Amino acid sequence: MNPVSKLLRHNLSLTQTVGFVLANLVGLTIVVAGLMIYLDAKPIWNGDDSFMKTDYVVVNKRVSMQNTLGASTAFTPAEVADLKARPWVRSLAPFTTADFRVSASITAPGQDRGLNTFLFFESLPREYVDVEGSWAYKPGDATVPVIMSRDYLALYNFGFATSAGLPQVSEKMISSVPLQLNITSNGTPGMGTRVQARIVGFSSRLNTILVPQEFMDWANATYGTGAPREPSRIIIDTNSPGDVAITDYIDEHGWEIGGDKSAARASFLLNVATGVVLAIGVVITALSFFVLFLSISLLMQKNRPKLHSLLQLGYPTAEVARPYRQVVLLTSVVTFALAVGASFLLRGLYIDSLRAMGGGAPVWLPVTAGLALTLLTALLNTLAIRRRVVSAFYS
Repeated sequence: MNPVSKLLRHNLSLTQTVGFVLANLVGLTIVVAGLMIYLDAKPIWNGDDSFMKTDYVVVNKRVSMQNTLGASTAFTPAEVADLKARPWVRSLAPFTTADFRVSASITAPGQDRGLNTFLFFESLPREYVDVEGSWAYKPGDATVPVIMSRDYLALYNFGFATSAGLPQVSEKMISSVPLQLNITSNGTPGMGTRVQARIVGFSSRLNTILVPQEFMDWANATYGTGAPREPSRIIIDTNSPGDVAITDYIDEHGWEIGGDKSAARASFLLNVATGVVLAIGVVITALSFFVLFLSISLLMQKNRPKLHSLLQLGYPTAEVARPYRQVVLLTSVVTFALAVGASFLLRGLYIDSLRAMGGGAPVWLPVTAGLALTLLTALLNTLAIRRRVVSAFYS
């Protein structure tokens, strides 16, 4: 060992060094493992088919006896503007409803009997639709793309079809069967048309039957009454799903959120819990930094006369500070390796189950976050050591 290093490390406390390693190990493990768990589980509650996919909420007014007697459930422009100004709203879009009557007929391949039913149509901007694939339409196109709620197909297959003796159909099968839409004007008696349509996807987010906004605008202008129609439902892209501020605002106005609100609350609580866990890990890591800093500061205070003498004899500042830097770097490397190892061991206990549910994520981000935190604490301690050594020269 270098004589300078041997001289300056003489009073190094092993207990304080071990205390730093253990404290830093706990903090780093919480940060790395917490991020791993969060990122591995995130695809499960953020997937399109997930019950935790709650960035979007649909709001409508409650239906009461007054509405039955003629009161409107539509949102006024002032209400839409006030809702849009809320801090938890990233963006919103009113549902555009059909101002015409429409029915559809469908006949499955190989079947003599078909299904005829009245329908309702709504439309939304493309960015709010959770179905991939072609959604383009121009007036005059031969086929209108339609998106249907996945719940509607389940109701047909396991409710209506079984009781009426009709065949059950899969998503793939019904998407391959053309629909014939019979449109009847609300504005001009006897006016209407027939158009072909095809179901291009099924939505887990939206409980409705959607057509492109371009088709809705054209059909309303051609076959509607021409009277202005205010929206009765609004879809909101929120930046804090499950936030109590959302439910408080909705309840205050006497509105309601479509679907199950428990998923939104669970998602909010999961995000909060993850933030708390990561904050605890960062705090413990910061405290471990101060443990090592105080340990080395006390050691350097004991060695202050030696430091002064070595600097006066002409030893460079970097060489005098090297023993303390080596302690910092060695303990930081050991702590980081142990924290990453412990996090991977913990991940091995749950990752197979999460992958079976569609979870799992690359581990480079948690490891990089742990490395960045380690380098930050090592850098701060190194700078503090250099400052202490320089101050010893002028003592």
